[in-house]
Amino acid sequence: MPLFRLSSRLEFPPAWLARSDGLLCIGGDLSCERILLAYQNGIFPWFSDNEPILWWSPDPRLVLYPSEIRISKSLRKTLKKNRFRITISQAFEQTISACSQPRKDPNEGTWLVEEMKDAYIELHYQGHAHSVEAWHQDRLVGGLYGVAMGCVFFGESMFSLESDASKAALVALARHLYTHGFDFIDCQVTTDHLCRMGAVEIPRNRFLDLLGRSIIRQPVSGVWERPSIRVM
Repeated sequence: MPLFRLSSRLEFPPAWLARSDGLLCIGGDLSCERILLAYQNGIFPWFSDNEPILWWSPDPRLVLYPSEIRISKSLRKTLKKNRFRITISQAFEQTISACSQPRKDPNEGTWLVEEMKDAYIELHYQGHAHSVEAWHQDRLVGGLYGVAMGCVFFGESMFSLESDASKAALVALARHLYTHGFDFIDCQVTTDHLCRMGAVEIPRNRFLDLLGRSIIRQPVSGVWERPSIRVM
């Protein structure tokens, strides 16, 4: 498949035209309008320093249905101890900055370049991007962030400074989204970590069908208004 180069026009080629590695197109910008249009069409930006903006739509796609979150015995013990206090969008910029730090496992994701961080912070200010934070006492020790549209949460990245902290944030998010009528969490690309927590691969064409139906649905009101949520 050819690699498409974006112009200043606010448009994307169809996601199914992506190459076998998932790369669809290159260029464009990281305006809020373009990023939201990308998500609506099953596409997301993902690139590193010294690279142009790259847009992806992998096949298969990894998704997590909120009702199917998997909690291991050890994680369940941790959650029952109420070690972590979970909040929603109380420290978005702190969370995305922590997600941008170097990882021990390169398969967990790439670093967030400053251009990406700025774009998602602006999406947060506009009410589209949200974070879930895990606190131990008054210290932020884990969390995740992503973009919500319709009844879909597009997960972007997570971090953990203490064992099980990011897992606790993900469990809390899944249960919160289930309560508010969300259909699925888009996990983008496959990782062992997310698969162990219940995420599954689905073909891209099925993902696009699900996305088309879910993006136009409205979740239960007040989903992002609560400052804190319970894990158990």
